Amino acid sequence: MRRLASLFLVPALLSTTALAAPVAETPPPNLPPEATVVAALDNHPTVAAAGARVAAARSAATALAKGSHEVLISGTIQARDVTNERRYREFDAQVLRPIRLPGKASLDREAGALGVDVAHNRMEDSRHQAALLLSQLWFDWLTAGELYRVDQANVALLDEALAAITRRQQLRDAATLDVDQARAARDQAQGTAAMSAADMAQARALLAANFPDLPLPDSPPALGDVPTPANDLATLRDLVIARSHEIGAADREAARLGTLARRAERDRTADPSVGFRAFSERSGMERGGGLVLQIPLGGGYRKALAEEAGAQASAGLLDLANVRREVEAMADGDLVNARGRRAAWEGIAASARSTAQAATRTARGQQLGAIDLADALLARRQAHEAARLEVAARSEAIRSLIKLEIDSHVIWADEDTDEHPS
Repeated sequence: MRRLASLFLVPALLSTTALAAPVAETPPPNLPPEATVVAALDNHPTVAAAGARVAAARSAATALAKGSHEVLISGTIQARDVTNERRYREFDAQVLRPIRLPGKASLDREAGALGVDVAHNRMEDSRHQAALLLSQLWFDWLTAGELYRVDQANVALLDEALAAITRRQQLRDAATLDVDQARAARDQAQGTAAMSAADMAQARALLAANFPDLPLPDSPPALGDVPTPANDLATLRDLVIARSHEIGAADREAARLGTLARRAERDRTADPSVGFRAFSERSGMERGGGLVLQIPLGGGYRKALAEEAGAQASAGLLDLANVRREVEAMADGDLVNARGRRAAWEGIAASARSTAQAATRTARGQQLGAIDLADALLARRQAHEAARLEVAARSEAIRSLIKLEIDSHVIWADEDTDEHPS
């Protein structure tokens, strides 16, 4: 009877950290080592591809700084046969080079540098998105492992209960129906544990496939407590906006488009080309040379290009305003979610404690013969469900805080992302 009563002591199933009242200073959740996370993020294909685009932007900036104004060499060599005279050898050659008008080269260099800034911010944003994906997959695995451990503990307790009921039935102290009920409860718990094991294996497979450079143990670490961030949540919310690479990329892109608009306006006055021409005719009897000047006359085409660039610059400013609004909304959502999820977990943890107490009293009543086994098993099942719900709520609370820290670049960020990217 005492062994049967121990079945319904729910605190044995729930982790002590889950039911403990939250304190001011709780340890952070079990995260991978910082160095391994940084390496895994840097080696992620999306981050590597964005890094290659930064290199491409640097090359484009160099090309803009040098300009496309290259020296052009043209010439002809010919033979001319004059009637009643003789055959003459003749040639002419021309060297021509376009020249950028004053102010255009500086705008080209500015546009190139801004393009590098845009590519760098987009690379850091790609790294940020990879960090969010890693966090999601990591806590999927930890949550599945925590639920599996809860389910395994439940199976172990129900195994003991089934053995105790079977022994009592052999001693004619319990009915066969009681054995059937206990076995059904144990079998259902085994099925739940099997599904948890499958979820845990799937979560690990997804994490390993997306981040093969991240070393993983065979079994997931403990989920841990809901952390208390070193920074105030409102401060983290402000850092989300101040350190946003999405805003940085949009800001630099708007500036780049504005520079290109000024460049297109200047380009309505076309660049002239200057050079030198030399020629020889009648086998050298006539020779000459001189300067060459070419000035394209801009028309409607150049005007239309300038208007297009101006419209693109206006669109870039509007895109910046929209991105800033979206990031501010995300930051506000992160803040509200972090506060709300923690409050929800605290309420659910309190409910789990109450359910555990009720299950304990029910078990004692069943031990004294005042409560049926079916009622005791129901209390056991409710306690188990409350334990699983507490794990899920704790996981969501931890995820919300970690997301706020990732979005604010407090954790898993490069050294050069501590300040505003722009």
